[in-house]
Amino acid sequence: MPIMFNSILREAGILPADVRLIRHKDNRTKKGHSLYELWRDNRPMFEEDQSRQTVQNRKKMTTAYWAVFVANTNNETMFVGLYAVSYRGLLEQDTPLINRDGIDLAGEVDCYDLSLQETLSDFIGKLIIDWGTGMLAWVQYADRNDKPVLELRSEFKEPDFPGFLNFIQPLSKLNNMAASWVAALKSSRGVYLLTCPKTKELYVGSAYGEGGFWGRWQNYIDTGHGGNVGLQSREPSDYQVSILEVAGSSATTNDILAMEGRWQSKLQSRDMGLNRNWAG
Repeated sequence: MPIMFNSILREAGILPADVRLIRHKDNRTKKGHSLYELWRDNRPMFEEDQSRQTVQNRKKMTTAYWAVFVANTNNETMFVGLYAVSYRGLLEQDTPLINRDGIDLAGEVDCYDLSLQETLSDFIGKLIIDWGTGMLAWVQYADRNDKPVLELRSEFKEPDFPGFLNFIQPLSKLNNMAASWVAALKSSRGVYLLTCPKTKELYVGSAYGEGGFWGRWQNYIDTGHGGNVGLQSREPSDYQVSILEVAGSSATTNDILAMEGRWQSKLQSRDMGLNRNWAG
């Protein structure tokens, strides 16, 4: 039998009836920051963000404790803290959203005072539960929805790099990735694919200079087009990046350009995509 999260609450002297389970998985954030990344990189901002909730959720949110989880980069439901909760009242003045574009309007948003508890603090970043499948509510009553514990890790660590051929990310997320992922991308060269979420067009390019894939993609982040004629002809977009082929350590620049040409032919990206000039 798996260990259940409610048994952990009871062992700590917390009644599940006094707890709401909250799972954050919202990627509609500025510069591609997910709420997991906001928690990892700026916990005060994360806590300020979750302290404001819609009035419609007041009944569900008003309780003694929130047990808060975030979906990490592997979509695991990771525990990030038990918070004591008290309802403060309605937002008194229009206030910019913490990590998204837009404004929370006065009188339309509830504010809560949150206090991270020492209780269960040893589990933060280490405890992974099974939230369940399908489109389940992001706020649930703990006493009605006991969750099985999948894993208790010895320490918090970023998910392992998925491997070059499994790597798929939007450009906006590159500067928020784990250091180990960045190191892997910096140390490797080869052929990559950009796909545009707006126009559905693709672009095949190559990374053969200093900084490998990472260095080449930074050019797109900085300029929006990386000097490519086809991309310059389009509105800036948050291109998805993936890797088609990794070059061996002995490969020359000409070898990598030849690899790029083969992929352009296979995917017909010069005829039906955004490739206009030869260099990646």
